[in-house]
Amino acid sequence: MSSSIKPLATLSVGQISERSGISISALHFYEREGLIRSMRDSGNRRRYSRSALRRLAFIRASQRVGIPLAEIKTALDRLPKSRTPREADWFKLSTVWRTRMDAQIAELIRLRDDLTNCIGCGCLSFNRCHLVNADDKMGQEGPGARRLEPGTERPEPFDW
Repeated sequence: MSSSIKPLATLSVGQISERSGISISALHFYEREGLIRSMRDSGNRRRYSRSALRRLAFIRASQRVGIPLAEIKTALDRLPKSRTPREADWFKLSTVWRTRMDAQIAELIRLRDDLTNCIGCGCLSFNRCHLVNADDKMGQEGPGARRLEPGTERPEPFDW
């Protein structure tokens, strides 16, 4: 007669923490933010389905590549509540996220190169500096002191 051990239908917060490597406080945070769900047992303790481990792996992989939690939540909210992210879900999201990351990388490279040029030049001239005043956009707004963030609202004049 063979004895087969049945896996638990649900896992405690401690078991989920141990299996995922995510702290209990982070699990509670993810739950408050709606990224994962738990049920309560008769003793009012949190119990998680095994599928929570896959959602947590999805969350961690997304965070590791720099995706903000709000965006991860939006992606998870598009899935039916009854299932976990699948390979096809990850492929579709990673394609979109990859395009955005490529644009961010290109912008960081441009900023790095501008910084190198700025340090080499040392002018910090508002007229020609590519780092502080790219394409002299602020010069088109007229003479005088310019804001460092183009497009920001001008403050109202202070009235004594």
